[in-house]
Amino acid sequence: MSSKALNEPTFDRLLHTAIEVFAERGFKAATVREICSRANVNVASVNYYFRSKEVLYSKALALAIQEANRLYPMAAAEDKNLPPEQRLALFIDNFLHKLLDDSHLGYHSKLITREIAEPTKALDEIIATAIIPQFDLLEEIVRQLLGSDIDRSAVKRCLLSILGQCLLFKHSRSIVERLHPELIADENAIKATAAHIASFSLLALTQYRQAAERTSP
Repeated sequence: MSSKALNEPTFDRLLHTAIEVFAERGFKAATVREICSRANVNVASVNYYFRSKEVLYSKALALAIQEANRLYPMAAAEDKNLPPEQRLALFIDNFLHKLLDDSHLGYHSKLITREIAEPTKALDEIIATAIIPQFDLLEEIVRQLLGSDIDRSAVKRCLLSILGQCLLFKHSRSIVERLHPELIADENAIKATAAHIASFSLLALTQYRQAAERTSP
């Protein structure tokens, strides 16, 4: 495909419409015909620009991830001049806001969430481009807090424990909003919840490090 084609309005319209339809229907239920109908383009356009539904889906996911990263860059948490405690708090605040931002990300966030819940072959791309970089950054911060002697598997469990606290508010949002809606009601509430997760995690990591130091030879 030529670079000129990538700049054509039809290509752009197809891609953004695909994000909406795939987010609503999922990959299997979504049809090329519906995507083209909503985009007001000929059905043959998908084959011309993307070659297949699978490629269109992969490109739609890539754009959704790119937009999420653009709106919520991890630059502050990547600053190695900051203390690891502050970097952890910045990471969690950014991650939780990205998870809960329906107003800006909308279909983008819904599409990524659906892919994780109903994985296709494209999940490998999400893992490589979106998940692994975040895991690597968080692992670097956690290792600073735990020390270099901590077992690798233990570090991974700590990462998942921290991320799990954030992901609960995304994947169990309907329950949280019915039981304790005030925890994520607005910007101030989300920031307070992120600060709590950071403080809770730091306390746990401190205890973990101290216990490891007591048992080390």
